[in-house]
Amino acid sequence: MRELLFEKFATTEKNPRWRELTARQTELYSRGDDIRSPFARDYTRILHSYAYRRLKHKTQVFFNIDNDHICTRMEHVAHVESVSQTIARSLGLNDELTKAIAFGHDLGHAPFGHQGESILSEISKEYLGRPFWHERNGLRFVDKIELLEDNYKVARNLDLTYAVRDGIISHCGEVDENGIRPREELIDLDGFTAPGQYPPATWEGCVVKIADKIAYIGRDIEDAISLGFLGEEQIARLRRMAQAHDERVLNTTVIMHNMIIDICKNSTPERGICLSPQYFGQMNEVKAFNYEYIYNNPRFIAFQRYAGLVITQIFDTLLGYYGQDVWECLRRERRYCPALAGTFADWLAKYCQADFVPQGELRERAMQCENFKIYGRLETKELYAQAALDYISGMTDRFAVKVFNELLSY
Repeated sequence: MRELLFEKFATTEKNPRWRELTARQTELYSRGDDIRSPFARDYTRILHSYAYRRLKHKTQVFFNIDNDHICTRMEHVAHVESVSQTIARSLGLNDELTKAIAFGHDLGHAPFGHQGESILSEISKEYLGRPFWHERNGLRFVDKIELLEDNYKVARNLDLTYAVRDGIISHCGEVDENGIRPREELIDLDGFTAPGQYPPATWEGCVVKIADKIAYIGRDIEDAISLGFLGEEQIARLRRMAQAHDERVLNTTVIMHNMIIDICKNSTPERGICLSPQYFGQMNEVKAFNYEYIYNNPRFIAFQRYAGLVITQIFDTLLGYYGQDVWECLRRERRYCPALAGTFADWLAKYCQADFVPQGELRERAMQCENFKIYGRLETKELYAQAALDYISGMTDRFAVKVFNELLSY
């Protein structure tokens, strides 16, 4: 049996930073008979959140909402959880923590995948003066937006532990690095200003970071072949890449298995969470192949333009309500676009000061929420633009298309 080299560094009660890593922003309501650990409780809170449920209708790479066999954002999250849990157990780390981080790591993803993320980033830079990136938005969702009812049916913020929140904002898997090691400082997570700026604070977070990349590069190839994105020449190139490592195939199962085993064999507290030079080279080779033949494929141009049109039109429509009596405007617009106007009014009611929300059903909804009132009284255009951006970023592809189709018949 292999020695658990990382066991003494695991995020458990024996860890000297346990109290700080399990700290929450406020005091989460308690249940005297709860048998879960703090991280197991975070996992179930994420699992019950609406943001997690919506991942099943969010694009991973390929926009194919009617194809049940194309990877969605939710399936990708499950792959990341599977990879990270296997590695964590083998190394002696806390697999409850990796599970919670993995299930929460993509809660902030926009509709239409990275295309939607790019569009929202341009909107955010124009109206808020800063880019949009899903790791940061994920932290915003779990900290300020997602709500769960407590024992008394009062909606409250998720209030996750520091370690899980940290793993979400620091998970960026686009950076080509090997030998990932946790940072020493438990910094204010609002100090992140760019994806990949700081490594995670825990070894478990480092495992999720590399698991994210292992999960997506393999499955994306499988979907690309299924949808005809790769021709005979590209498939032959994949075979040559596989044969260089004595494999007959190069698919999701093979890539994941080989890289998981390689990480478990090569990672040490001194070297960090790492692949051997052989498999790190393969990871970068496969990733470069995917960018050349999949992510930058001309077949994505129509999708990119469509995603841009849908998101931009929804945002512009909502922004057009600013400067008027927003509540009256949304009430009036429900006659023509009930899905957009109705759900956006409900969105605002939950995050504005309750006495700013008009009397009636919306005020009652607001009174049921004891959460951060992040939009205040919509005092500025920036606050309103942030509300619209938050609202859109939480949409599924399906709902964004539904709302856009409403606007076509407006």
